[in-house]
Amino acid sequence: MLNGHTPNSFAPQRQRPESTELAVQKHPRRTRDRAGKQHALIQAALHLFATKGYETTTTREIAAAAGCAEGLIHRYFTGKAGLLSALIEYHTSNELREMSRRPPSALGLEEEFLELVGWEVEHMWKSRDFLRIFIPRAITDTSMAGVLHRAVLSLRTKAVIERLRRYRQCATLPLDQVEALAQSVGMLGLIFGFMRPMVLGQDRALAKKTAITLATILVRGVQYGHLA
Repeated sequence: MLNGHTPNSFAPQRQRPESTELAVQKHPRRTRDRAGKQHALIQAALHLFATKGYETTTTREIAAAAGCAEGLIHRYFTGKAGLLSALIEYHTSNELREMSRRPPSALGLEEEFLELVGWEVEHMWKSRDFLRIFIPRAITDTSMAGVLHRAVLSLRTKAVIERLRRYRQCATLPLDQVEALAQSVGMLGLIFGFMRPMVLGQDRALAKKTAITLATILVRGVQYGHLA
């Protein structure tokens, strides 16, 4: 013992490694910066892909438009193709979030279905820049099938089914009819919210009215057993 200290008391103490949670709490700015840069790159890619086309847009142009280093595209998304996949996931998650915020209709299944179709028609129009990228790329790039299946057919259809299943009128319907109703929401939205006004030049109000009429025929047929 030396001056009341044991020989080992002067040895440096080994520090325990911080947990991931503590590290995130310790560096919140770093986490926010990364999320902000990812968001900026996705938004820049959306604009450039829609205006210039996916093939002709370079990662250097995307990075410059986002105010980020080009290397971040490869670090965060593993390249331009990964950035496109992230753009699809981002778009879908925003759509699902907006859908979840919509209060359910107090009047029943038919009204809920018609409101969903009307909402989807408007959403497809607002998403026209995204669809201008997504549709041609989906046709030419078969590797995107898995991403699109998960985003569109799995997550999105499941979310619509969950909304429809809240209603007593829907509880007795066979699952295949509920799934058909859920998938028709996106189908009607795409045709009458994007294809008719954007590609064929149809008046948007008339296109939406036609979508609601078809949706009414469909949901009533399913509800009252007119469809096999």
